[in-house]
Amino acid sequence: MNFTSTLPCSSSTSRTLYSHIGLRAFILLQLLLVQPCLHHPQPCHVLAQIGHTVRVGALLPAQRAARVQVQAALNRAAAGMTRDEDNFLPYNLSLELVTRQPAAADPESLFRCVCQGVVVQGVSAVLAFPQSREELLQVEFMASFLEIPFIKVLLFNLCPVCCPQNRFHLQMVKGVPESGLSNLLLTVLKRSGWREGTVVLCRGWEEARGLLELLNDQTDVSWGGSNSWHLRALLNLTQSAHDDTQIHDFLSRHFKHNTPAPASVLLFGADPQCAAAVLHSAQDLGLTLPMVHWVLGQPLSPDALHAIGLPLGLLAYGEVEQKPLDFYIRDALQLVSRAITKATMIRPDLALIQTMVNCDDKPSKQEEMSSGQYLSSFLPNTSFMGLTGPVEVDQNRSVVLTSQRFHIWSLRRDALGQPTWVTVGSWEGGICRWRTKGGRWRPGMPVVGSRVRVVTLVEHPFVFTRDVDEDSSCPAGQFCLDAGTNNTETLERYFREVGRGNASVLPKDAAKCCYGYCVDLLEKLSEDLGFEFDLYIVGDGKYGAWKGGRWTGLVGDLLNGLADMAVTSFSINSARSQVIDFTSPFFSTSLGILVRSKDTAAPIGAFMWPLHWSMWVGIFVALHITALFLTLYEWKSPFGMTPHGRNRMRVFSYSSALNLCYAILFGRTVSSKTPKCWTGRFLMNLWAIFCLLVLSSYTANLAAVMVGEKTFEEVTGIHDAKLHHPSRGFRFGTVRESSAEDYMKKSFPEMHEYMRRFNEPTTPDGVATLKTDPPHLDAFIMDKALLDYEVSIDADCKLATVGKPFAIEGYGVGLPQNSPLTSNMSEFISRYKSDGYMDLLHDKWYKMVPCGNRGFAVTETLQMGISHFSGLFVLLCVGVAGALLTLAGEHGFFRLVLPHIRRRQNFKYWLHTSQKIHRALNMTYEDVKKQRADREKRCVLFCEDLRAMVRVYWSLSNIIKAKEHTREVRDKVVEKFKSALSYTKISQDLNISRSTVQSIIWKWKEYSTTANLPRHGRALVRNVTKCPKITLEELRRTAAELGESVHGTTISRTLHKSGLHGRVARRKPLLKGGHKKSRLKFSISHMEDTATMWKRVLWSDETKIELFGPNAKRYVWHTPNTAHRPECTIPSVKYGGGASCYGAAFPQRGLGRL
Repeated sequence: MNFTSTLPCSSSTSRTLYSHIGLRAFILLQLLLVQPCLHHPQPCHVLAQIGHTVRVGALLPAQRAARVQVQAALNRAAAGMTRDEDNFLPYNLSLELVTRQPAAADPESLFRCVCQGVVVQGVSAVLAFPQSREELLQVEFMASFLEIPFIKVLLFNLCPVCCPQNRFHLQMVKGVPESGLSNLLLTVLKRSGWREGTVVLCRGWEEARGLLELLNDQTDVSWGGSNSWHLRALLNLTQSAHDDTQIHDFLSRHFKHNTPAPASVLLFGADPQCAAAVLHSAQDLGLTLPMVHWVLGQPLSPDALHAIGLPLGLLAYGEVEQKPLDFYIRDALQLVSRAITKATMIRPDLALIQTMVNCDDKPSKQEEMSSGQYLSSFLPNTSFMGLTGPVEVDQNRSVVLTSQRFHIWSLRRDALGQPTWVTVGSWEGGICRWRTKGGRWRPGMPVVGSRVRVVTLVEHPFVFTRDVDEDSSCPAGQFCLDAGTNNTETLERYFREVGRGNASVLPKDAAKCCYGYCVDLLEKLSEDLGFEFDLYIVGDGKYGAWKGGRWTGLVGDLLNGLADMAVTSFSINSARSQVIDFTSPFFSTSLGILVRSKDTAAPIGAFMWPLHWSMWVGIFVALHITALFLTLYEWKSPFGMTPHGRNRMRVFSYSSALNLCYAILFGRTVSSKTPKCWTGRFLMNLWAIFCLLVLSSYTANLAAVMVGEKTFEEVTGIHDAKLHHPSRGFRFGTVRESSAEDYMKKSFPEMHEYMRRFNEPTTPDGVATLKTDPPHLDAFIMDKALLDYEVSIDADCKLATVGKPFAIEGYGVGLPQNSPLTSNMSEFISRYKSDGYMDLLHDKWYKMVPCGNRGFAVTETLQMGISHFSGLFVLLCVGVAGALLTLAGEHGFFRLVLPHIRRRQNFKYWLHTSQKIHRALNMTYEDVKKQRADREKRCVLFCEDLRAMVRVYWSLSNIIKAKEHTREVRDKVVEKFKSALSYTKISQDLNISRSTVQSIIWKWKEYSTTANLPRHGRALVRNVTKCPKITLEELRRTAAELGESVHGTTISRTLHKSGLHGRVARRKPLLKGGHKKSRLKFSISHMEDTATMWKRVLWSDETKIELFGPNAKRYVWHTPNTAHRPECTIPSVKYGGGASCYGAAFPQRGLGRL
C-alpha cells in the first residue's frame, strides 16, 4: 500500500493533474490496441502488467488535535496493511492513500481542498473524519455533488437523525450511537421486568442528553401486550451536587411523598461525588433491593467500577474490547477494495478510470453511468468479517454497520460477603445475551443467580402444554419435562441432559413447552427475585392428598424435596397448609357446578306465534278491503285501466287488486297489474308501508319464538335436592384427590360416598363425560375458575355453570415448610395484585368467546332445524290441496255456471271482477281463435328478429375473436392436462382463458394432435377482412408463427375463391369532423341560391406532388362493389410533408380561355 504525504490544499497540483492525465491516456491507448482476454469483456492482462494504482482520498480534520489523532491512525492503518499484506485488489493493483487537509474549517476551504487536492488525483472513494454536525452535512453535500463515494469515520454519532438514504454517503460510527444505548437500557429494563422508573440527574448529565431523550421517546413502545417502561419522574440534583445533606434530604422528601417507590431508578451524570452521594443516600433511606433497583444510565469503563461499592443489586454497563481508530480505517479501506474488485470483474474501464477529475467540468447530464455511480452500486452488496467484527452496509440508512461489545455488570456479594461486580450479560449487535446462573437453589443460599426447581400440573388456562420445536426449543413459553414419574434420579438425569443442551436424548414425549397463566406469573417472579427455574409436570397428575400413608401429587414432590416450588391452580386448604407453606393467594375462586343443556322441540304452529291471532285476522281483512278500494278508485277514475279510461286490452279488476295486495304483503316478485290512477297508486303505497312494518315486526320476533328452547339442569346449588337424594338417578362427580373432593368428603360425606364412582382423574375428563351422547354425568363439581374457562371454549355452547358458588378458596404458590422464599414471594404477589398485573393476566388468558359472553341463564335459544319449520311444510301441503279444490271449482264454474249465465241477458259484465270471466261470457270461439292467431304471429316475428340478432352477434364475435395460439402453447396445455391439472389451474398458469384450454384439449382428444388441421381458409379470410391492407408476406409470416408453412400463391388462390382480390386503394380526402360540419353549414346556407348566382362562382381545386418519396399505389383486398368502404380506401391530405402543392380555378361553364 502506498501512502502519500499530507499536503495542504493550497499547494500546486498541476503536476499531479498532468501526470494523471498522461497515465489515463496511456491506459486508454493500451485498451484500444491490445486484444482482450478470453472469458472477460475487458483487457485485464494489460491492467495486470501496467500495475494500475487505485487511489483513495483521506480528508483530515481542520482542528489540530483531531488531525494529529486521525493522522496517527492512518499511519498505523497503512503500516498494518503493509505488514499483513492485506491487498484485496486483483491483477497486481495497488492501493494508494492520498491525504489532504483543509486550510480552515469553513465550507469554502473544505470544498477547495476536496476539488483541488483530492478529486484531481482520480480517487475512487474518499475517507472523511468530520468533527461537527456542520462538517457532516458539508461532506454529504460534496458526496452528492461529485458523485464519489464518501465514507465518514465518526468517533461518535454527531447527528442520530442525519442518516438519509444516499448511495454516495456512508457513515461508520466508531462508538455506539445513542439509539443503541437506549435499546440496551430498555433491554435491561425489560429483562428485569421493571415497568416504570425515575431518572436522577447529577452534574455532567448533559453528555447523555440525547440518550435520555431517546429513552423517553421509546418508552411508549410496548414489549408485547400492554407492558412498557414509563418514566415516572425526573429529579435534577445539579444545583446541590456538592452538598451530601441536601441530596439526602431531597431524596427523602421525594420518595416519601411518592409512594409506592419506583421499581427502577436510572442515575445519569459524570460527577463521581454527586453519584456517590446519591447512592449512599439511597442505602441510608432503604431505597434498595428488593424495593428499588438502581441502574447507572451512562456507560462506564471496567476500571471505574471499583470506585462504586453500594448498593447491592446496582446495575451498570460499559464497552469492552474497544477497537482503535486504525481498525475502523482498515475496515473502511477493505470495504472499498472489495467493492472495486467486484466492479473490476465486470467493467474495469468504469471501475479504474475515474470520470470525475475536475469539479469545474462536471457535466450537467451524463448519458452513461459515471465511475462513482458504478462503484456505489457495489458498496451496499459488500460484507465481510473485519477487524471490528462483521461489517456490512445498511442500505436503508446508508450506514456501515460495525460491531461493539458491551458488558452488563451487577453488584453482588461474593463468598466472603464482600460486594463485587459480576458480569451478568453482554450486548453486541443489538442482541443481549444473559449469562447462565448457578446451580440449583438450596435453602440457606441466596436465591439470586440460582436455579429453582418448579413442579406444575396441567390445568387450563393456568398451564398448557405443547410439543417442542424440531430443535427442542420453545420460542413461546418455557421448556418443561413431562417424564411421567416422580423418581428423583430420573428427573435429575433428565435435567442434566437438558442443561448440557442434549434435549434430543430425552424420551419422545418428555420434552414439552409449558405456557399459561401460572407460567407467566412464574416468569414474572423469577425476573423480580433474580432466579432461574427448571419446570416439570408432576408424575402422577394429582394435586395431592393423603393416601396410603403418604402424600401424593404436588404435595408429595414438595415434601420429598423433589421440587422447591409448586405453581399451578393449587388450592389452599387446611390439610395441605399443615404440611407445606403457601404464599398469599394470587387467584380467588370457589367451587361451582357444571351442567349440560337439553334441547326441546318447537310446536307445529310456532311460525304463527310472533303475531296474535287477532292481528292475523286484521291483516287479511285489511288486505281484502284495500283491494276493493283499489278496484273502485281505478274504475271511477277517468285515467284508470278500464275500457272507458285508457281503453286498453288489459283491465284492472278486483282479482288484479287481490294479486297485487298479496304480492306486496309477502314480497313476491311476480308480474302483476298496477293501478294507473293517482288515487290507486297512493293507496297502494300506503298498503306497502303497512306491510313493511308488519313484516319487520314479524321477522324480529320470529327467531326468538320459533326456535324453541334450550334448557339446563336446574340446580340451585350444593344444597339442591337432586344432589342430596341421588336415588333419583342424578349422576355427578368431581376430580379425584382434589380440593373439591376433600371439601365434599368433609362437608357432605354421604354425597361423597355416592359420587366416588363417578369421579374423574382430571378436569377435562370430567367435562368430556358431560358432553358425550348420552351424557355419563349430569353435573360436574370443580373449581369455578376452571369451569368458567371450559364454558368459554365450548364451541357448541352446551355447557353452563348453575347455582350459587360455594366453598370460597384461593390459589397460591406451594413451597416446603419454613421456606425462605415464602415471605418474599407473598410480598411480590401482593404487589402484583395492587399494581393490576394479575388483572392483566386474567384478561389475557380468560378471553371470552361468544359462548363465554352468555349470562349463564337457565334457558337459551337454539339453532333452527327442519323440525322448527314443520308447520310451514304443513301449510304448503294444505295450499296444494286447496289449489286442487280450486281447480275443480274452476272446471265446475266453466261447465255449469257459465252456460247458464250466457243464456241470460243480464250479469254478463264481469270486467270489474275478472277479465277472464268477462271474456268467457262475451267472446265467441272465432274471436278467441283470431286473438290466438295474432298472438302467434307476433311471436313468430319476434323469433325471427331474435334469430337475426343472434346471427349478427356470432358474426361480430368471429370478427373480434382473439389471435390463435401457437403450437408450443397448445402442447403445453396438453402436457399440463396429462399431469392431472384442472382446466382452471392450466388457465392460470398459461394466462389464457379456460374456454380456450377446454377447446384445445377437446381437439387433442378428438384428433390426437395439436397441429392445425387442413381448413378451407376461414381464418385467412377473417384476417384479411379485419385488415384489408395486409400483404401476402405478412399473411405468410402469421401462418408460419402458428407452425404452418404456406406459399404466397396458395394464400392468393384461397382469397380469390372467397371473392377477395387485390385492387388499388382509392384515395379519399381525409375530412375531419370540423371539415364536415363547415361543409354542411355552407350547403344549408346556400340551399335557396339561384342558378344565376352559381354561375358567378369560381371553382378551385388543388393537388400535391411528392418530392421525397414515391407516390406509389397501395393495394387492398376487397370484394366487388366494396371499394368505397372506409377500410378499403386511403385517406389523403393536400398539405404538409415533402411535397409541392399546385392549385387551379375555373368558372362554372368549364375551362375556356383564361
